[in-house]
Amino acid sequence: MKRRDFLASAVALAACSPVPPGVARNISRYGLAQHARRSGRHFGAAVKSRLLREDAAFRAAVARECDMVVQEYELKRGTTEPKPGKYDFSGADQIVDFAQEHGMLARGHALVWYAANPPWLEPALDAANEKTRQQLMTSYIDVAMRRYAGRIGEWDVVNEAVEPNEGRADGMRMGSMWMKALGEHYIDIAFHKARDTDEKATLFLTDFGLEHDSPRCERRRTALLKLLDRLMGRGVPIDAVGIQGHLKPYKERFNERQLADFLRMLSGYGLKLSITEFDVADRGGPPSPDKRDREVASVAKAFLDVALDNPAMGSILCWGLSDRYSWLSNFPEYKWPGGQLSRGLPLDAKMDRKPLWDAIAAAFDSAPAMRSASA
Repeated sequence: MKRRDFLASAVALAACSPVPPGVARNISRYGLAQHARRSGRHFGAAVKSRLLREDAAFRAAVARECDMVVQEYELKRGTTEPKPGKYDFSGADQIVDFAQEHGMLARGHALVWYAANPPWLEPALDAANEKTRQQLMTSYIDVAMRRYAGRIGEWDVVNEAVEPNEGRADGMRMGSMWMKALGEHYIDIAFHKARDTDEKATLFLTDFGLEHDSPRCERRRTALLKLLDRLMGRGVPIDAVGIQGHLKPYKERFNERQLADFLRMLSGYGLKLSITEFDVADRGGPPSPDKRDREVASVAKAFLDVALDNPAMGSILCWGLSDRYSWLSNFPEYKWPGGQLSRGLPLDAKMDRKPLWDAIAAAFDSAPAMRSASA
């Protein structure tokens, strides 16, 4: 996307999507969760237990802004099961305790993923027969979901199952250890196990790269829809799709109509929707932080307006809350040179609200009511 095209679109978006006076930055006494609840939705963020313990300002900001939290890494299997059958849920316990203490909901992320696994797991899969391979996957679902039954209400059961760039005709991620060990039916097995383990939990299939008007994202959208056709045809008990929402406005164009059509197709399966890892990579934007903040907010507002216009869309969760701790500042593709922090989250490094906070609040305020679970 050419920079002049982006700037023109950002100005236009800012003009047609003004921030209502009631949500002016640093003035509103309400947190983002209170804005979300006006239409029956929730706002949350990924957190680390260490930050909740050690950074009082961050802890207070999460308590003020959120009514849902998810573990940034402390339910990923590489953290919780470093040795076979030896579990450490201490970090996740602290996050779930924090949620309950503050009347928040908690999500679980993630039960089955191709990445962030303990080093012993893939060799064990390679050496096992098919029955044992299934057990190596489902044992973690069983342990984690039973531990948090009634405390974690929704789970990312399978995360990032598609990757067309790896070359399979169906777009599945063929490099996944689970795909190699069990074929595509690993997804079926995981969801059936999750449903049997906690029948009250909402079960998510989640993926990234679904948001932009680019050949890359179009291939990923197509692969996900075809996967859902197969899974739903086989009666796999998927309740919801999580769209991660990592926006890259200075690299890939965003098309409102295209996203609206895609969300309509997803909700047409009868599935709930959520934005599960929202942030905005600002690398490549103007040098002025103030100008960049305004452009980021305009694109975020356009994206969230489209997302929230779909009545199946529920929670919006950011992958982090404050720029002080954003993963974007450390990831090679998105990090700024010279140690400058990325500004892709609603609060800055001082925990102050930014234009992105305004954009999220305004999008919630103008959103139609969420579709009820029984609709």
